Amino acid sequence: MRNENVSTDSTSPNSLSPTLSQGEREIAGLALPGLADSDLICAVDVGGTNLRAANIDRGGRIHERVRTATPGSKPAEEVVSAIAATVRECESGGAKRGAHIGGISVVVPGSVQVETGVVVNAPNLPSLQGYELAHALETALERPVLLENDANAAALGEMWQGSARGYQTIICLTLGTGVGGGIILDGKLWRGADGTAGEIGHTTVEPFGVIKCKCGNTGCLEVYASATAIVRMAREASTRHPSHLLHSIAADDLTSERICSAASAGDELALDVFRRVGVYLGIAMANLVNIFNPEMIVIGGGVSAAWELFAQHARAEVLKRAFPVPAQRCRIVRAECGGDAGLLGAAHLAFANDSGQKPSTKKRVY
Repeated sequence: MRNENVSTDSTSPNSLSPTLSQGEREIAGLALPGLADSDLICAVDVGGTNLRAANIDRGGRIHERVRTATPGSKPAEEVVSAIAATVRECESGGAKRGAHIGGISVVVPGSVQVETGVVVNAPNLPSLQGYELAHALETALERPVLLENDANAAALGEMWQGSARGYQTIICLTLGTGVGGGIILDGKLWRGADGTAGEIGHTTVEPFGVIKCKCGNTGCLEVYASATAIVRMAREASTRHPSHLLHSIAADDLTSERICSAASAGDELALDVFRRVGVYLGIAMANLVNIFNPEMIVIGGGVSAAWELFAQHARAEVLKRAFPVPAQRCRIVRAECGGDAGLLGAAHLAFANDSGQKPSTKKRVY
C-alpha cells in the first residue's frame, strides 16, 4: 500500500510511453490545464461497495485519504453528492498543510466515454448508466473533472507504481465486487472504438451457465471469479459438504473473506470454491494470452488476497489452453498496489494529460 509515510518510485508519469493519443491529450488539455510541479491530484475511486479518495503527488505518494460507503442503490445525484463531499474533504485536508489540488480525476466501475464524460455501462452502479457524470461533478465542484474506467486506471497504476513497472504490454484484472479489466498495448491504454474495451469480466467462460450476470448475460467471468461469486458458490456447495467450517455462519453473514479463511484452514468446500475461481479465471486468461500476447497479466482487487488459493489453478489452465510460446512468456502476477491501484492510475492519467500545452479549443459535448 502506498501512503504518505512510504517512499515510492519517483519516476515521472511522463517517463512511461505515452498512454494517450494526441487527440485524447487535446481533450484532456481542456480538463486540467497548467498543473504546477507541486500540485496534487485528488483521485477518486468509486467502487461498487466503497468510495475512496486521496491526494496524490507526481511521485506517486499518497497523502490525505477519505473513505465512505458508495450509495450504489441511490439515484445518480446522490452518488455525485457523495463524490463531491469526499473531494472537498480531501481538498480541506490538503489545504491545512498548504497543499494545492491541481486537478480531479474520477474512476468508476463501468464503461466510460472519455470525450463526453458519460458512463456508458455500469452493471454494479445502475443509476450511473448513461449518466453525464463528469458534467454533473464539474457543476457540483465548479472545476474540471477527468473520468475513466476503474480497471483501466488500475492497469495504469500498476504500470506506474506497481508490479508492471518496466513492462509495456500488460493486462490487469481486478477481482472485487465485480471483475474489471484494463488493457495496455505498447504503453498505450486501449479503450476501443466506443470506450468499452477491457470488459473482461463480461466475457463468457461458461457457455452453458445459468447464473445471470448483472449485465444481462449468462456465463460471464464475473459470476465465477468475483467476491460476490465466491459467496454464491459457497452457498450452492454447502449441501454437498455438511461438515464444512462455514456451516455455523448464517447465510447472510457469509463473506468472501470468511471463505478465504476457511480455505486457508483446509476446509474442502472453501478450497473447492477457490479451485473453481482459478479454473474460470485461467480460461479467461488463456483467451487473453492468445488474443493479445501480453508480457504480463496482473491480478488485483480484494479477491487477490486469496492469491495462494487460486493462482496455481489459474496458471495450470492457461498452460493447458493457450498457445505454448505466449503462455510461457506471459508472467501472471499479483498486483502490488493493492486497493490503491485505481487511485494511483487516476492520478497518473491526470499528470500524463498535463502536456504543458495550451488548452484545446475542443468542447466536451453534453
